[in-house]
Amino acid sequence: MEYQRVFKKWGLKKWLIALLLFLFIILVLLPFYWMACTSFKGFDQLYGNESPLIPRPWVLTNYIELFQKTEFIYWFRNSVIVSLGATLISLGAGCLGGYALTRLKFFGSSTISSSILITYLVPPAILFIPLYVILRSLKMINSLWALIITYPTFSIPFSTWLLMGFFKSIPKELEESALIDGASRFKVFLYIVLPLCAPGILAAGLNAFILAWNEFLYALIFIQDVKLKTLSVGIQELILGDVYLWQQLMAASVITTIPVVMFFVYLQKYMIEGLMVGAVKG
Repeated sequence: MEYQRVFKKWGLKKWLIALLLFLFIILVLLPFYWMACTSFKGFDQLYGNESPLIPRPWVLTNYIELFQKTEFIYWFRNSVIVSLGATLISLGAGCLGGYALTRLKFFGSSTISSSILITYLVPPAILFIPLYVILRSLKMINSLWALIITYPTFSIPFSTWLLMGFFKSIPKELEESALIDGASRFKVFLYIVLPLCAPGILAAGLNAFILAWNEFLYALIFIQDVKLKTLSVGIQELILGDVYLWQQLMAASVITTIPVVMFFVYLQKYMIEGLMVGAVKG
């Protein structure tokens, strides 16, 4: 029979590997399915434990209440503003710093280059106290700017280290030819180097965006106003003492996950390429 020929062609080893991969995929996707499934369940079905794997009926009440009865719109807006702002700062500093450390030779450049990755390994949790003192002296506590300027402290080192690998992979002859033809160093950087490093810039930007989008500790400490909270912290408002609004929590989690998944799906090729080139050439 047909399935027997396919089984013999593949062999027992390949079938076992395929089965293990299938089970692994189920294990990884099950929590996400449960989250999405719960967000469409009604109160009676959730607490009555009826049809736990399929909503019956499918309801949108949880999403409607999430937008109408909470500050979720403000939380989502704040997360977008903070994540995009921190990503732009990280990319700007990473591009300039990585190019300077790669192409411009100055006193201490080699020491700074070797310490970039070590700086990235410093846990952000030990920095929030000095950062809080600085922000308080600048009167920036309880503002989105407090997050926009502090998130790059743990994303710039990685962006710089990653982009240094890309800058090293570009032949110096291209830049030297442009300099001989009269182009300035800045024009060489802007019109030749950056376009060639587009995959690395996208990879660094995606990493910085995900870090800022999911960050919790700084957003919890630096922001007190409910309308200024980001998604990762604002979702806590759906926990009222020992009462968990599970349907709304799951609905908020689904909406929070969508932007990161969309970015990663469309940019994963550049993310992998950027990490590989940055690791090999760096």
